[in-house]
Amino acid sequence: MAEAEAEDNVSIPGFSSLLQMDPYLRPYEKDFKRRYRLFQKQLSLLEEAEAGFDQFTRSYRSFGAHRQPDNSLVFKEWAPAAEALFLTGDFNGWDKFSHPYKKKEFGKWELHIPPKEDKSPAVAHNSKLKVVVHTKEGERLYRISPWATYVTKVNTSVVYDWVFWDPPQPYVHKHPRPRKPRSLRIYESHVGIASPEGKIASYSNFTHNVLPRIKDLGYNCIQLMAIMEHAYYASFGYQVTSFFAASSRYGTPDELKELIDVAHSMGIIVLLDVVHSHASKNTEDGLNRFDGSDSCFFHSGQRGEHPLWDSRLFNYSSWEVLRFLLSNLRWWMEEYRFDGFRFDGITSMLYHHHGVGTGFSGDYSEYFGLHVDEDSLVYLMLANHILHTVYEDCITIGEDVSGMPTLCRPVQEGGCGFDYRLAMAIPDKWIQILKEFKDEDWDIGNIVHTLTNRRYGENCIAYAESHDQALVGDKSLAFWLMDKEMYTNMSALIPMNPVIDRGIQLHKMIRLLTHGLGGEGYLNFMGNEFGHPEWLDFPRVGNNESYHYARRQYNLVDMDHLRYRQLYAFDRDMNRTEDKYSWLAAPPAFVSTKHEGDKVIVFERANVIFIFNFHPTNSYSSYRVGVGPPGKYKIKLDSDEIQYGGHGRLDHNTEFFTESVPFNDRSNSMQVYIPCRTAVVLANEEIDYCY
Repeated sequence: MAEAEAEDNVSIPGFSSLLQMDPYLRPYEKDFKRRYRLFQKQLSLLEEAEAGFDQFTRSYRSFGAHRQPDNSLVFKEWAPAAEALFLTGDFNGWDKFSHPYKKKEFGKWELHIPPKEDKSPAVAHNSKLKVVVHTKEGERLYRISPWATYVTKVNTSVVYDWVFWDPPQPYVHKHPRPRKPRSLRIYESHVGIASPEGKIASYSNFTHNVLPRIKDLGYNCIQLMAIMEHAYYASFGYQVTSFFAASSRYGTPDELKELIDVAHSMGIIVLLDVVHSHASKNTEDGLNRFDGSDSCFFHSGQRGEHPLWDSRLFNYSSWEVLRFLLSNLRWWMEEYRFDGFRFDGITSMLYHHHGVGTGFSGDYSEYFGLHVDEDSLVYLMLANHILHTVYEDCITIGEDVSGMPTLCRPVQEGGCGFDYRLAMAIPDKWIQILKEFKDEDWDIGNIVHTLTNRRYGENCIAYAESHDQALVGDKSLAFWLMDKEMYTNMSALIPMNPVIDRGIQLHKMIRLLTHGLGGEGYLNFMGNEFGHPEWLDFPRVGNNESYHYARRQYNLVDMDHLRYRQLYAFDRDMNRTEDKYSWLAAPPAFVSTKHEGDKVIVFERANVIFIFNFHPTNSYSSYRVGVGPPGKYKIKLDSDEIQYGGHGRLDHNTEFFTESVPFNDRSNSMQVYIPCRTAVVLANEEIDYCY
């Protein structure tokens, strides 16, 4: 009863504007108030108990291993179920008992090691360490500190080693963070596969060979996958073992810092693909059973295990778990200068059922009630609130398949606080169309509906294909379109056969339609911009540990005679055109034409006219299209240009003048020529597009 009264007394500052935007949320006002009360309670507890969230979320400064100004060392851990803790390593000849931690309150343990006689630190940079945990059951366990900032593995070993990272000259960032871009054009990247060579590529390879390509392509944001250390390379980075360690398989922490610094010098921001939804089950080099107990960082029993992922699930109501995860976000922002995060797998966090075996119809009752995990939800609200309070330009993206309302509304309105959500229905729709329908049977209305069906006031990142589609067993768009023909018929020195012709035209059109209509940001997975011809398969037992498919063949773009270069050029000019007209930062498009028989889509966004003719054979001369602002229009992007592998059927000197003839709910209109399988972008010559 007291709880119900407490909820009635809760005031969510911006809740009325949320209800104005979406009145259908009103029946769930009590749920919003309960969530907001829990959020406020956690925030005030942090302020009281730990001298404010700023200190609390910088706990990486005290936990783990730290050298003090006098070269003494302080080691601190949280291991509530342990009977005793010892530190062992190169520094003490791997003596298991010589350096015991002292037990403190609340399950904390501390160890101070004075400097050596020559005043140098007792533990040298790059030397190996382990925490020895004695359990109440009498077990002796060897563990890596959860706060370890560098872990490595020698080829012959299965388990990672904790290495004390304390370089004499740490990397110093030279370039300021760029300001948050108005339009987000994201290049999703994996450092290890970012080279044509059959090996694990390095941070420095990415800095010197890939960053210039990303800049040339017109992307202003990089989303880095598989950075948090993961013992199993083939997990694509999603089975994290060391949360504070940048993966050593690509190089050193300083080389990652340089990568981000150089990206910043190019005006490119860098987001980390952060995995806080679950953790690897590994014990010796992971978080699992760190103190010998089933709980520690996770829920014990069934609630602490993911039914499909075979991984552990965090207990987000635990004070020390909040310390660990919130400090983890601050660590990546402060130490490496990341500019924000893409939060992976949050559907699993938001619901007790983890989204497993549950379809979401969009009915609001699915998003409220006892099946919602409010501990996790409040953690995400806290994370977003703290990140956006401390870092004004921080960007957060939520990967949620359920369509949870208010995910991307500010916390002060009662929302979850993300800046963007991934529009996950779009890539699924394109795959379904290419798999199931002939070109002449494409449902134009349904395509437009999928691309425009998003929650008002919640920003979406649109993408035509996901990184999972690049994996073995699935197909990228280029592969669905052209398949084995890509191996033999991609030479620009020979005429295109029908399969390649269709594939190249549709590849460009699908991407531009997604870019222009699908969201407030755009994402592309590395290599897909040029129609990368092979799937992705990480080394594993099933392929004899081969790296042959664990790479991206950027060398194909550098060959003048291959058509991959043409797709690359179109992707580049599509991004550069958006940079000029900023349609991603504009309100959603007005769709004036979606003609099933003609297979034509026309829409207007940011005072730019997009025209698509998906018909396989019909070209239309003098096709009337509706236009808002009157004036003279010219072609600014044309998928049919020869340099993009098109047929060059449009004259770019043509000027299109509007007539005051209303058409399809637009006050003006004009007549245009649109060849089959062609997309064009027209801009008004009489409008100043300087944003």
